[in-house]
Amino acid sequence: MMRRLVIAVVAVLAETGCQNMPEAYAPPLQRPAVEKFHPYRMQAIVSMSDNDAETHFVQDITPLATSSWRWTGKKPTVRVKARTSEDLRYTIDFVLPEEHFRKTGPVNIAFLVNDRVLDRALYSNAGNQHFEKRIPTGWVSADQNITVAAEIDKVSADLGMVLVRIGITQ
Repeated sequence: MMRRLVIAVVAVLAETGCQNMPEAYAPPLQRPAVEKFHPYRMQAIVSMSDNDAETHFVQDITPLATSSWRWTGKKPTVRVKARTSEDLRYTIDFVLPEEHFRKTGPVNIAFLVNDRVLDRALYSNAGNQHFEKRIPTGWVSADQNITVAAEIDKVSADLGMVLVRIGITQ
């Protein structure tokens, strides 16, 4: 009886000890790290709907808040801080209102970074506008305050544009 029990236990253990091993395979191909890889892109944008938007205002942006925009004067300017100085882009979204545009006609807008003119553009139509351009290397330093502005050449009743957002992206 004991012998049968031993044989049965050995048989069960032998069966459970058998298993299929996974097939062997080569390790994945090793590649060099991607240069200038940024898993999280830097963004220093001041949206007029942000709760802390006014803390970034330098000049010519009205303190009167709406849901997502603010009136500006001749040279709306904000201060932001970028944690890097690589591959930065000036970005602004604004509106040229039809009523004011009828009084001023086409307007020239200069886009400035740290009081340096990045570009100038002529706007011949009222409505929603977007401007974006790469900031030249050396214009800004990492972890330093940066002023970003847009200067409109003609205003109507001291009002320039309707500002939605302005700042720097990567």
